[in-house]
Amino acid sequence: MNPDVKVLFGNAIRNQRLKLQISQEELAHRSGLHPLYLSDVERGTRNLSLESIAELAAALELSLSSFFAMACAPESETQLPEILLVEDNPNDAEMTLRAFKKAKIANPLRVVRDGEQALDFLFATGEYAAWENRPLPAVILLDLNLPKISGIEVLRRIKADPRTASIPVIILTVSSLDHHIAACRLLGVHNYIIKPVGFRNLSEVTPNLLLEWALKQHSERESLSANAPRFQSPIAK
Repeated sequence: MNPDVKVLFGNAIRNQRLKLQISQEELAHRSGLHPLYLSDVERGTRNLSLESIAELAAALELSLSSFFAMACAPESETQLPEILLVEDNPNDAEMTLRAFKKAKIANPLRVVRDGEQALDFLFATGEYAAWENRPLPAVILLDLNLPKISGIEVLRRIKADPRTASIPVIILTVSSLDHHIAACRLLGVHNYIIKPVGFRNLSEVTPNLLLEWALKQHSERESLSANAPRFQSPIAK
């Protein structure tokens, strides 16, 4: 595969996986592929064999013809903006995915595993250096206890940079008594959710999301799920 085709297939796999609201780990399990291999495929840096394409199509609940058509089709202009989840605990990340699915929030949810990876994704550095022109996420869900770079430091850098300062950030914490919450509010965090994220505690912040970030419902033209709400970028209000 040439680089453009690898990127097209990587984007198609990631978009369909996010549409199904499953993690990379779950897709790797379903397809029988190694998680690191799948991660490289989604980034567009790994060649795909026809056998791997067939396995991924089946795991993504697509026919081969649909899979190829999706990879070759241009990205939809109405694609929903991403929500970035910064969470190092796979179980907590999976529970968050399920909570969003139950809440019928249709935006794709991207998961990164540590503070360094979060900053690389947001500022197109490191492994995400080729993503410089990709749209920024509409909302960031940020765990405080992260490896490599702490959640508070990630928040500090987000709010200090004009490119990301306006992105709403919701911190994830194990307790409402966490002394870091006050520091996060001073840095400009919008809200917090007690972990693990479930439908109930996610619903507690939903009224604020409706008011502040225009969490709206799809039209039937935009989604197969006519009642699925979405985040719109705060800039696009």
